[in-house]
Amino acid sequence: MPTRESTKAYYERYHASSEAKKQRAMRNAARAEFQQKGLVKKGDGKDIDHKRALSNGGSNAAGNLRVQTVAKNRGYRRDAKNRPI
Repeated sequence: MPTRESTKAYYERYHASSEAKKQRAMRNAARAEFQQKGLVKKGDGKDIDHKRALSNGGSNAAGNLRVQTVAKNRGYRRDAKNRPI
């Protein structure tokens, strides 16, 4: 079980940085936009996927967003570097 100090350090490193806050705000804005259009709703098991990830320079442009199931969007990425054992 992590100690309180290690949990605080983890949060500051990965969640409280200005870049993490900016990306979180962009993800929330994309979800809100799709909710207004009626394409997703709370608790429907859908995520808004960025075709090009925000961490790779993607944006909230309409051409970069799509609706996907939670399982598909958050699933394990199986590519040449991340093969299952």
